[in-house]
Amino acid sequence: GTHYTMTNGGNINSSTHLLDLLDEPIPGVGTYDDFHTIDWVREKCKDRERHRRINSKKKESAWEMTKSLYDAWSGWLVVTLTGLASGALAGLIDIAADWMTDLKEGICLSALWFNHEQCCWGSNETTFEERDKCPQWKTWAELIIGQAEGPGSYIMNYIMYIFWALSFAFLAVSLVKVFAPYACGSGIPEIKTILSGFIIRGYLGKWTLMIKTITLVLAVASGLSLGKEGPLVHVACCCGNIFSYLFPKYSTNEAKKREVLSAASAAGVSVAFGAPIGGVLFSLEEVSYYFPLKTLWRSFFAALVAAFVLRSINPFGNSRLVLFYVEYHTPWYLFELLPFILLGVFGGLWGAFFIRANIAWCRRRKSTKFGKYPVLEVIIVAAITAVIAFPNPYTRLNTSELIKELFTDCGPLESSSLCDYRNDMNASKIVDDIPDRPAGTGVYSAIWQLCLALIFKIIMTVFTFGIKVPSGLFIPSMAIGAIAGRIVGIAVEQLAYYHHDWFIFKEWCEVGADCITPGLYAMVGAAACLGGVTRMTVSLVVIVFELTGGLEYIVPLMAAVMTSKWVGDAFGREGIYEAHIRLNGYPFLDAKEEFTHTTLAADVMRPRRSDPPLAVLTQDNMTVEDIENLINETSYNGFPVIMSKESQRLVGFALRRDLTIAIESARKKQEGIVGSSRVCFAQHTPSLPAESPRPLKLRSILDMSPFTVTDHTPMEIVVDIFRKLGLRQCLVTHNGIVLGIITKKNILEHLEQLKQHVEPLAPPWHYNKKRYPPSYGPDGKPRPRLHNVQLKPIAEEREETEEEVHLLNSTTL
Repeated sequence: GTHYTMTNGGNINSSTHLLDLLDEPIPGVGTYDDFHTIDWVREKCKDRERHRRINSKKKESAWEMTKSLYDAWSGWLVVTLTGLASGALAGLIDIAADWMTDLKEGICLSALWFNHEQCCWGSNETTFEERDKCPQWKTWAELIIGQAEGPGSYIMNYIMYIFWALSFAFLAVSLVKVFAPYACGSGIPEIKTILSGFIIRGYLGKWTLMIKTITLVLAVASGLSLGKEGPLVHVACCCGNIFSYLFPKYSTNEAKKREVLSAASAAGVSVAFGAPIGGVLFSLEEVSYYFPLKTLWRSFFAALVAAFVLRSINPFGNSRLVLFYVEYHTPWYLFELLPFILLGVFGGLWGAFFIRANIAWCRRRKSTKFGKYPVLEVIIVAAITAVIAFPNPYTRLNTSELIKELFTDCGPLESSSLCDYRNDMNASKIVDDIPDRPAGTGVYSAIWQLCLALIFKIIMTVFTFGIKVPSGLFIPSMAIGAIAGRIVGIAVEQLAYYHHDWFIFKEWCEVGADCITPGLYAMVGAAACLGGVTRMTVSLVVIVFELTGGLEYIVPLMAAVMTSKWVGDAFGREGIYEAHIRLNGYPFLDAKEEFTHTTLAADVMRPRRSDPPLAVLTQDNMTVEDIENLINETSYNGFPVIMSKESQRLVGFALRRDLTIAIESARKKQEGIVGSSRVCFAQHTPSLPAESPRPLKLRSILDMSPFTVTDHTPMEIVVDIFRKLGLRQCLVTHNGIVLGIITKKNILEHLEQLKQHVEPLAPPWHYNKKRYPPSYGPDGKPRPRLHNVQLKPIAEEREETEEEVHLLNSTTL
């Protein structure tokens, strides 16, 4: 219930207590309802007041000093716990997903909990060519019909593959539907919205965490075209939210809690890709709305702890944090920037196509009967995926395994068909750097299979992202880019081999040298496609180079990622997460969007000329019953408080929730409060007749310094204020007299209308400098002038006299 003083310039003077010191703070005041936006300014002032209170008491006793130290360290403690939990859960998910993915093909008889690779580790009967075959591992065909080869075995394995895929998908969607509907999807669009100050109760709760962890394993194991990396951010944020409730500093302050969630999202990316620094940059660039310097340090620490825990668990048995860690030793050459940039163009085109196609499909799902049957949709998508994926060895593979194979360079120990090159018989010894060689039949057949896999992945990912199971987009996008990159890499390699006398190869690619690394092209393509979809830049480059450990490949990565962003932006500025935020109608003001229109605050404020007058409260003329009737008859989140119906001058702003809680509390705790009791927001209670009931003083819940703008303020400035200060609402005044109100929802509706209608061009620079709109309106007519301030046509009919300005002649709608 502590308040603050604020001028339009934004200066805060928290020393002014607006709480009546004789009254105790009312429990519940200052909290928020579900699907409401927090008041960042109020939360920050509350935290500053709490901090000042602790500091003033810490010298009183040893206990108060201990409490002060605990308060100071609680931030580091909560991010440590979040990092530990995120790392442990990520390791568990990785191990379980690997085991269940291999379960679709067979089982390890010697130890049921081993996956295929672990099963054959200890076997002495594996050969170099068939290293994945050992007597301990039995396919389903061997177990059921006793055949390891032949058409009967193939059909049985095919049937069992589809059966397990459908079973996992059905179990995943059923658990989500019954226990935690919020556990579906990637979770990043909602986390971006929550971090911007929106409240979605239960989205980061313990049920969501538990069900998301279980169903993520099932969804990945079902073979659907999705990844676990995006949902791991949601899992980490759930951990951060749950641990923040252990510390009063975070549990009672929504703005402080969002600092923990920013650190948690960094930990999520850290364990998803084994990229702690990339995780911090991802949190800063992609998801966080408010990111002070101490949050940067805590995010870094959370990412470090999470990566350390995952490294200790070692889920992949390769002492790395990710499955597809690779190292390249061949340098890249200037000419290769051309194919890298072409891969960037492909990534941008793929991103633009995917965003449009996926949003169109999701919109269709929302508007047709198909959306009412989520279980059926998941079963159909899983069935189509399994039926088409099994015949092609590259689509049958787990997507992370596929990326690993595409990233890996061909060495002397590789048995993949992608490495089926014709060997040079003159080579006397095996060396690390194998020279470029002509492609064999295995490479050509692999390219055909990869082309089919590329088409399959592109189509299925459009229909899979957004279904009611946990589904990440990072891995499918990287797989599409890696396939395209590997194909381009092999093409350039063969071109260099057969045409090494061309001037572009002559200078640096000698016969018998290892010039081209196809795996590097796969890595660049993966980064380009992921960048095209998400429009990430800096964080993406850092994540990919942390994945590969190749500092010298930063320039190719930067070139491809920037190209993909430019190409994608040419078709539409928003990434997939922003597009889903807009599709779901979340109140998110994107800081990246520019406002170039020429409207004024008077054009956007409510009420419009055709609306009923604004609902307001008076300072000391209303009864409890009047206020209760106003609350019941309207659905507004708050009401301006004015001096009187005659004066109409602004006193402050009272929130609906605070009013309701305060009146209920007063009726229970204070004697003599009845429906006819006078409500007083003023500092001094007015003199009342002796027989009148006891008045109710509500000054403690009144915001005495609400943000206000004049009716002539350009909307460009208003939008900036809302973005940078995280406001819920802003009052519009004229000479201190309240005219209307602008809420975050009004601004979003206004921006949407401006997008849909063709707007005049942005005003020239000198008008921007003056902060005035142009002299002529969109209809070509000159705007009227008054006191040298230009008004829009909406104000043409308005007489600027003191009587006509009084829009608020009644207190109810």
